[in-house]
Amino acid sequence: MSRFRAVVASVVLASSVAVTLTGCGSTEPADTKGAPERPSAGKTPEGQASAGGSATGGGEGGAAPAAERLAADPGTRYTVIAVPQLEGLVCDEGDGGFHYGSGLDMRITGDDDLKEIKGDSNDVADEVSCFGSPRNILRKGTMSASAPMFTARTHLYEKVPDPAAALHRISAASTDNATSDGRNFIGEAETVTDSALVVTCRQNVTDTFPMTTCFWANYGAAGVVDFFPADDQYIPIESAVPWTRAFVAGALRK
Repeated sequence: MSRFRAVVASVVLASSVAVTLTGCGSTEPADTKGAPERPSAGKTPEGQASAGGSATGGGEGGAAPAAERLAADPGTRYTVIAVPQLEGLVCDEGDGGFHYGSGLDMRITGDDDLKEIKGDSNDVADEVSCFGSPRNILRKGTMSASAPMFTARTHLYEKVPDPAAALHRISAASTDNATSDGRNFIGEAETVTDSALVVTCRQNVTDTFPMTTCFWANYGAAGVVDFFPADDQYIPIESAVPWTRAFVAGALRK
């Protein structure tokens, strides 16, 4: 059966055939006064260009326009994944007190050929969640749970020789795993490249909720940013791409 349930400090949405929600009532926060306003589904971070027109489509690494090709490897490598400061959002380490469970949380796989940088776990926050205000509330039956705007998971590597090829492998393997666990991916993936980053996004349905998932890679890292629905609507890919870029720019530290 499908239910909201508390696991340690997290709220889990677990799926199966019948829908029966149990728990201790709504987890909607009682007070968000003073917190920044949650960005709307169509809003992109200030200073970040929309993805418009630069998507190659299909997630197959199609050729990008000359002005939007990945630059040569600058040799930059990272040792820390920081909690970024993003306009209109409050971010912290971890899953934000929310996860789907039952294998439905998006993970990074398909990177076995890349050597990860292993740092002190206190210095490497490989999972970060960012909330807006008012909080993003997911509702199912009589129950509700507060979810982040997005949860990001990041891996650091000694070198990613070909970020576009690595991204294709990671996104394919990760979405295959998620599909086997019950995520239903819809439409075609869209891939957007700029001089610093390759991003590929695809929409999906997870335990009845519309999600937008973006994988990204550069020469020293790769990750996934999983966007929860705003007002029960998909975060548009043209908004998810700039937010993904803003997260990466704020989270990676040399």
